[in-house]
Amino acid sequence: MKKVIISLALLVALTLVGCGEKEETHSSTSHQGTLEEVMVEIQTPKELPINEDIKLSAKVTQNGEAVNDANSVEFEVWESGLRDEGHMVEGKLTEDGVYEADFTFEHDGVYYMFAHTTARDMHVMPKQELTVGTPNMSKVLPDDSDNSMDHMSEKH
Repeated sequence: MKKVIISLALLVALTLVGCGEKEETHSSTSHQGTLEEVMVEIQTPKELPINEDIKLSAKVTQNGEAVNDANSVEFEVWESGLRDEGHMVEGKLTEDGVYEADFTFEHDGVYYMFAHTTARDMHVMPKQELTVGTPNMSKVLPDDSDNSMDHMSEKH
């Protein structure tokens, strides 16, 4: 009986030590030992013209400083109510934490855009509504998409 109690105590002690090591390892994987949130500010204007090259743009920062080493910044763009027909466009670093991609809207409408950003072990995806041209609001489909990536199509 004594051996069973000692074995259980040893097992509990090893489990606690193991958990402590995992927490320490996790916190050391963040950039420069900080757990500050990665911030993504969409810089694309909310009102855009049709049939012109547009710069989809987002500024990525952490603790007030530019993040120039994001793993990925992808812009997901879809017309309201048609998320399954959306497009994924890869953003490229241009300067000081600003990632951009070229895009052309071919017709008037209300669109939505996520700036899917993975940087420093975090994923951030702010969403912005875009009004392109002069849409007939009575013909705009309501957008019932949620903020998850479950509906994201693999169109690149």
